Amino acid sequence: MTSRPVAALDDRASRVAVAFARVLRGAGVATPVSSVVSFTDALGVVGLGERDGVYWSARATLVRRPEDVEPFDRAFAVFFDHRPSPDGDDEHAPPEEIQLLVDSDDPDDEDRAGTREADDTVELRFSLAEVLAHRDFAEYTDAELEDAHRWMARLRVTASPRRSLRLAPTRRRSRRPDLRRTVRAAVRTQGDPLARHYRKPSVKPRRLVLLLDISGSMEPYARALLRFVQAAVAGRRRVEAFAMGTRLTRITRELASHDPDLALRRATERVVDWSGGTRLGRGLADFNAQWGVRGMARSADVVVLSDGWDRGDPAELAEQMQRLGRVAHRVIWVNPLKVTPGYAPLARGMAAALPYVDEFVEGHSLDALERLTEVLNRA
Repeated sequence: MTSRPVAALDDRASRVAVAFARVLRGAGVATPVSSVVSFTDALGVVGLGERDGVYWSARATLVRRPEDVEPFDRAFAVFFDHRPSPDGDDEHAPPEEIQLLVDSDDPDDEDRAGTREADDTVELRFSLAEVLAHRDFAEYTDAELEDAHRWMARLRVTASPRRSLRLAPTRRRSRRPDLRRTVRAAVRTQGDPLARHYRKPSVKPRRLVLLLDISGSMEPYARALLRFVQAAVAGRRRVEAFAMGTRLTRITRELASHDPDLALRRATERVVDWSGGTRLGRGLADFNAQWGVRGMARSADVVVLSDGWDRGDPAELAEQMQRLGRVAHRVIWVNPLKVTPGYAPLARGMAAALPYVDEFVEGHSLDALERLTEVLNRA
């Protein structure tokens, strides 16, 4: 496997931001795509000429924890201050040219790589997901979709936290004394309870339910969103997954395998109405009757991934959404078409469901899915 330049990234600020984010990840600093976008925007304002402006723009947008400051400073010095000036002092300026590279299977690239002469170009390899962060899933190739799936597997997909009935130790004084730990500590002080211990309610994530529309109108996005659903199911417990087309199909067990290829193959074999019609109201009615109202959706975060196109009765969809909203903690609707300029929920299904939706978000790209995880993690 060799490398080839990415000609599409011709904007200098974007090239510098993506390359430096790759260096930071190599240094152990967590750098999400949203932070890289913020850094790119900041560079567009401050420019690349002043080192202090670049430094503080990068630190303000890319550093999220105090312990990351030291590795960030080292990476910044290596990346931006690597070239000595003619008089021996460090020249505080970015490299003259940054050659961005991605993985390639083209044998001709290997020949070109072997004949490339050494120059002042700084070559930095970075994940293809960073290039595809804002690209619409409908434009993905099969190879790009596989790379995006590896990025999805690293997302921390969890539902919002809730208070548990279980109690956990706490250092703060509370109304719930921990008698067992207090007595145990008193043994070391000859029976005097000098150190008093307390407990507080613990916190755990809610159940997460994902309902994926696999109808014909969702075909450009369903294959990418199915990989997102698989990563969520395989990544943690208390996640349920369903496919909705002309019927409702539970695919949690099929997607639970940590082998993504095996999981996706099992799921597609189980779903018999892939790329068919859409009956969202009927599918939600089946979910509410068999699983949702009986307990699966109670106090859970329910995510519907659909473009809202429905061949069924919109009154039935509205009724079932209202029924679902009564038992769920939140109903989140992910619509890949929401990013379209001038979009309005004019489809009958979307217009009927929207009054009962707590969060209405985009779902057309990797960056949109990262924002979805932030919505899910929010209390």
